[in-house]
Amino acid sequence: FSAEQEAQALRKAMKGFGTDEDAIIEILTKLNVSQRQQVLITYKSSIGRDLIDDLKSELSGNFERVIVGMMTPTTMYDVHELRRAVKGAGTDEGCLIEILASRTNEEIRRINENYKLQYGCTLEEDIVSDTSSMFRRVLVSLATGNRDEGTYVDEALAQQDAQCLYEAGEKKWGTDEVQFMAILCTRNRCHLLRVFDAYRGIANKDITDSIKSEMSGDLEDALLAVVKCMRNKPAYFAERLYKSMKGLGTDDNTLIRVMVSRSEIDMLDIRREFLTMYGKSLYSFIKGDCSGDYRKVLLRLCGG
Repeated sequence: FSAEQEAQALRKAMKGFGTDEDAIIEILTKLNVSQRQQVLITYKSSIGRDLIDDLKSELSGNFERVIVGMMTPTTMYDVHELRRAVKGAGTDEGCLIEILASRTNEEIRRINENYKLQYGCTLEEDIVSDTSSMFRRVLVSLATGNRDEGTYVDEALAQQDAQCLYEAGEKKWGTDEVQFMAILCTRNRCHLLRVFDAYRGIANKDITDSIKSEMSGDLEDALLAVVKCMRNKPAYFAERLYKSMKGLGTDDNTLIRVMVSRSEIDMLDIRREFLTMYGKSLYSFIKGDCSGDYRKVLLRLCGG
């Protein structure tokens, strides 16, 4: 891999009249995130221009958003998306939930650090000013990145947690949402899987069904996302992708974010889960839902 070569090839694809979109897709999709960062630096030192600015002036629409997203370091991409979610027109609750429920403590820590550097205020401050009530509290909890990431399961505590969730929801009139948050947002994954098993034994229904019947709106979405990410993160993203494309119209924000942010983490797993869950490949879904250069670059990110 030669950053110099790739930088020159990118310049050539954009110089003069017209833009060679295929060349841009070809070059950028064969590199990984850190190689793209090297190309970014080399482009500036060798050519004396800013690659992102050049790409933005040559490309447009969703295609541009994918390419610029691919050129952004992983943490910064999440930071920009979270900022857009709170500062754009209206609040993109789905984006806030997806990122905060699925990232690891380390990822959340880096997001918080960079968010503050970039915007001069904390992510928590922006969440607090843009959301309300219990939904806000769940997001604030997730944004601390303070979940136990060990693997120890305390059998007695798991039983107690399951009973606690049952008494906080199904068993009483009204719902004690704080109990749900306290358990779902802090316990480790292995422990929670045991809690969900125990819960089914006590309540005779799955925890997700209880969340659906006991809660509504953004709070319901947030806690369901937490449960799904604990059970099977790639399946959670497969569902996000499916919902972004099924039916009329496309939720491009979600489609782009998941494809860009997971492309080097668990895309193969997501593809496998997608096929299992929906009986069609993610590739064929994207192919049927998108068009032009946007489709081309997403298919390359998808692979297969």
